Amino acid sequence: MLNTQNAAVLQHPTQLQPYGLPTFNTAFDAIAAYQGDDQIYALYPRKVEAAARLFVNGFPGHVLYAVKSNPHPSQLQILWDEGVKRFDVASIREIDLVNGLLPDADLFLMHPIKSRQTIVHAYGIGVRNMSFDHEDELQKIVDCTAEADDLHLHLRLALPKVSKQLGAVMPLGGKFGADFDAAVSLLKSARPIAQKLGLCFHVGSQCLNTENYNTALAYARKVVDAAGVKIESIDVGGGFPVAYPDMPIAPMTAYFDLISESLITYGFQDLEVLGEPGRALSAEGGSTLVRVELRKGNDLYLNDGTYGSLFDAGQFTWKFPVRLLRSRPPAPCANTIGFRFFGPTCDSADTMNGPFHLPADTCEGDWIEVQNLGAYGQTLSTHFNGFYSDHTVAILED
Repeated sequence: MLNTQNAAVLQHPTQLQPYGLPTFNTAFDAIAAYQGDDQIYALYPRKVEAAARLFVNGFPGHVLYAVKSNPHPSQLQILWDEGVKRFDVASIREIDLVNGLLPDADLFLMHPIKSRQTIVHAYGIGVRNMSFDHEDELQKIVDCTAEADDLHLHLRLALPKVSKQLGAVMPLGGKFGADFDAAVSLLKSARPIAQKLGLCFHVGSQCLNTENYNTALAYARKVVDAAGVKIESIDVGGGFPVAYPDMPIAPMTAYFDLISESLITYGFQDLEVLGEPGRALSAEGGSTLVRVELRKGNDLYLNDGTYGSLFDAGQFTWKFPVRLLRSRPPAPCANTIGFRFFGPTCDSADTMNGPFHLPADTCEGDWIEVQNLGAYGQTLSTHFNGFYSDHTVAILED
């Protein structure tokens, strides 16, 4: 926790925790004040605010935050304050987290397959938006809501193979979604049950190709026409990307413009339009500060790894942006080299090949900021081997 001698590094010394967290001007300040032995999770409120404003002001519909990407209460509160009022939740714990913190939020249960207890609990606290992709799930929703007549149901489409794989770093078509014939049948079955009916889909996580959204909306038009039923909403899902090394992206406005144009092209412009950004609202607003425990050649052994917040760096070999944080002399040298990272656990799978480019004289005791980890970083961390952190700070620098 923050003590009085650290108050001088705060921008608002009379309000030590404006985001419900120990708050510092810079990452250097956060490290200098830290007395623990674990990694430090950093939240950059101004970056989260900027991302939220971009979507709230630019997306051609309602912004629905995918809570799974980062459920930290401070993250949720910042998004709410910036105008994000709808939240995609998948479990009882996520439902209760958001409902307890933001009781006026509009919750959407967009996980296509839910336990009966989850449906009952969600409906009991006022959740009316639910997704499905199978006739048994539809019947489950009917049963668990006592044949309610106030449901807004969203049919999850399985997109054609080409649109699932083209341009998305992580295709998401293998687990959820109804194929064309099943979707047509399910729309007809759901229409008499639903007060409002819509379609939803997911073009794939970290979608680098804006055209995926156009392809998906064109496919949705064909499904609706074949079913011959009226729908009230269209949900273009998530997939909105963030720039990582080796992953250049188009401006987010290019995604918004294409979606807006495609909605008009396929006759969806008058429907309720939803989008489910997760990564794009949280990734750049978070990072992990890790300490170097040992260097062996070009291998750095850290106090966090793939069983912590660096899962994607190990499992999917993502090369997150990094910077060295050294406050003691000598200053880091100018030339950089590529390093491999190892995490603190005893498992050899705790490896992040990178390469991660840092000053060539990086050594034990240095801290490294692994950036763009606000999404799927802290939320994926485990307690394996006793290596984990409960320490999160807010950093005010941009």
